[in-house]
Amino acid sequence: MSTLRIARCGLCIALLAVASSISIPLGPVPFTLQTLVLAMLPIALGGRDAVVTVALYLVLGSLGLPVFSGFSGGIASLVGPTGGFLWGFLVGTASAALILGVERMPERAREALAVTSMLLISYLLGTLQLMVLMGLDVVGALAIAVLPFIVPDIVKLVVGVQIGRIVRRATSPTRNARA
Repeated sequence: MSTLRIARCGLCIALLAVASSISIPLGPVPFTLQTLVLAMLPIALGGRDAVVTVALYLVLGSLGLPVFSGFSGGIASLVGPTGGFLWGFLVGTASAALILGVERMPERAREALAVTSMLLISYLLGTLQLMVLMGLDVVGALAIAVLPFIVPDIVKLVVGVQIGRIVRRATSPTRNARA
């Protein structure tokens, strides 16, 4: 991995940590800006580096660094009621990376499908872990973990993709070679 790629991943880990610190408690699942950054990552960095970034973010958080929402960290965050969302970020980012690699689709369609799959996988894994650990049924879990977030998350996806495109253009090797 080149120094530039390492620096980009490190900066994006920091962005994820900052985005998670902007947190509004809405019951067991807080509103954060993580989804915006997560939508940006595969577009700006490319799929592989986005997955590495999210994986390292989870490792840092699991080691106790306060990078998760509410300045939390540690294994308890990953195995607690909202930990499924964190795992969903990783699995969802891997899914987004795979979708972005499908060259037969138009780029904008790939991007939209990639970030949508990332969000849906995060919702799925987060809702499942919340149900198991809090003893909720599907309707109850969706009511507190998904429904209040759908519209804001769609907005965050759209903004994240736009920012990702801007970052990708600004940091592309061909642009930097001309500078």
